[in-house]
Amino acid sequence: MKRISMSKKDKKELIRILVALALFFAVFIADKALKGGLGDVFAGRAAWVFPFALYLAVYLFIGYDVLWRAVRNILHGQVFDENFLMCVATLGAFSLAVFRGVTGLAIEGFDEACAVLLFYQVGEWFQSYATGKARKSVAKLMDIRPDYANLRKADGGVEKVDPAQVRVGDTILVNPGEKVPLDGVVLKGASALDTRALTGESLPREVAAGSEIVSGCVNLTSQLEVRVEKEFYDSTVSKILELVENASAQKSKAENFITKFARWYTPAVCAVALLLAVVPGLITADWSTWVYRALSFLVVSCPCALVISIPLSFFAGIGAASRCGILVKGSNYLEKFHAANVFVFDKTGTLTKGNFAVIKISPEANAGEVLRLAAAAEQDSSHPIARSVAERWGGEAEGGYTHTNVAGEGVVAEKEGCVILCGSEKLMQRYAVSYTKETGVGTAVYVAKNGKFVGSLLIADEIKPESKQVIGVLNGMGCRTVMLTGDNAAVAKNVAEAIGLTGYKAGLLPQNKVEEVEAMLARKGKKEVLCFVGDGINDAPVLMRSDIGIAMGGAGSDAAIEASDIVLMKDDLRGLSLAKRIAKKTMAIVKENIVFSIAVKVVILILSAVGLANMWLAVFGDVGVAVLAVLNAMRVNSRVGGVRTNKKRGG
Repeated sequence: MKRISMSKKDKKELIRILVALALFFAVFIADKALKGGLGDVFAGRAAWVFPFALYLAVYLFIGYDVLWRAVRNILHGQVFDENFLMCVATLGAFSLAVFRGVTGLAIEGFDEACAVLLFYQVGEWFQSYATGKARKSVAKLMDIRPDYANLRKADGGVEKVDPAQVRVGDTILVNPGEKVPLDGVVLKGASALDTRALTGESLPREVAAGSEIVSGCVNLTSQLEVRVEKEFYDSTVSKILELVENASAQKSKAENFITKFARWYTPAVCAVALLLAVVPGLITADWSTWVYRALSFLVVSCPCALVISIPLSFFAGIGAASRCGILVKGSNYLEKFHAANVFVFDKTGTLTKGNFAVIKISPEANAGEVLRLAAAAEQDSSHPIARSVAERWGGEAEGGYTHTNVAGEGVVAEKEGCVILCGSEKLMQRYAVSYTKETGVGTAVYVAKNGKFVGSLLIADEIKPESKQVIGVLNGMGCRTVMLTGDNAAVAKNVAEAIGLTGYKAGLLPQNKVEEVEAMLARKGKKEVLCFVGDGINDAPVLMRSDIGIAMGGAGSDAAIEASDIVLMKDDLRGLSLAKRIAKKTMAIVKENIVFSIAVKVVILILSAVGLANMWLAVFGDVGVAVLAVLNAMRVNSRVGGVRTNKKRGG
């Protein structure tokens, strides 16, 4: 059975509520079980004092903090809030019951007044627990803040210092179990890093000398010596913490509406309740009945179901996204993203891996020989094409060759009468080698041995394996998917057709991308929302100009992350469709809570006004609706589109 975790404050409050419930039901059962109730235990006109004292003791035990908050807020000029409404309604009910007792009428109302505040506190506890649970997912990101850095001193010693004191170029040591405090490059050592707090990814990342590492990860196995590349204020962990801390300031339209609604709604219902008590009371002289109806009206009118559950729904959505490695900078962006229907992508590093790879070898029957000769010819080159050939070969290339670079054409490798030509069509033409032209999209590398053509390699930027799936999901949602790239039209067309994009524009400079997005923004409808997804520093202007900028954070530039509204920390496009599903579910729950809360309250308000609802139903109209709305808001953390967002770390 899963254990429910809660804060010390929530545990303490829960114990108080349980004790108060036990006391209340003990008094309530005794009151209803005895013939004539507790008011007949003692004789005389003051018999009502006994049940009054018992219920008042329970009332003060469970509600002293509500009374204090109401008084404190009034002293600070904040009169009309839920604490004020609860105090007026419950103290009014007690006063009405005392009036009935003093005038010799049947004693009733003490139990209802006490129950209202008791169940209000039950609702407040549910809200506090749900808010704490939603905050935990975001608070886990705050655990990535490093406490110290092990700074290597000039004399070879090591000193623990504040990460903010470390400068670029300094050397730090990261021991097993410690957080990486600053971004840098590994100088010595090899280890595995736990990146779950940053990306949500459970698989450790292996690093060795020369590897770049980012702050916020946890070193798992061995000591690392790291050269610092960024100061703390500019490090990955610092930027992420800043995003998390500022997210709550960016409110959605729904939250702003509820805030304004509560500001005007509460004084309005207080005025209506006063009129409901005074006007009919003056006409009928039945003050007891109409004051009771007015108090019931006040109880049900409390707007806490809306005021709490709507922000909680958004916070839960942001928390669910963060557990999946998706940082949303505010609830307004989550709300906007729900309506997003135009997705514009950069190509290199976003839809493709941004690295060259051998995607085809011709002829296939002699692929091994073609690759062997190409690897031997390219082994001394640091060109990206040469590196892609070496990576595909995978082993040690045949040595002993003398290499001659032919500028802009390729390489000639010679050894003991063996001459290998490896390069472009121009190299084949220079040496009068008859070759078979490669018609695929990419960079063709032709290979010949001793004047005879052997075959060719086709090298191109690799499409990310998830790109086609994500584009298919977005297209299935009725979204338009467009690619903007600086590559030539042939490459752009090949990528667009391979992954199913609805459109593309090729041959664009960074400023052309901004112009293209500007034009798309001008053409889109009022309800359409345009998202731009990119990762490079040249994407920052477009990210800022679009309705929603989405940065690929895992490998993205600082400028792109800074300019974006949503960051995919995993550098995995599948986060895009997952974020869309989380936004969709969040907004559905927000709308459900608004409609349900207002509808139920309006019905019970009307019933209370005409005398068809007593204070017990009013309690449900306030506390019951609030609890149901809060529980509904917590559903954001459940399974979204087949992905469980409240999974344990490492699960």
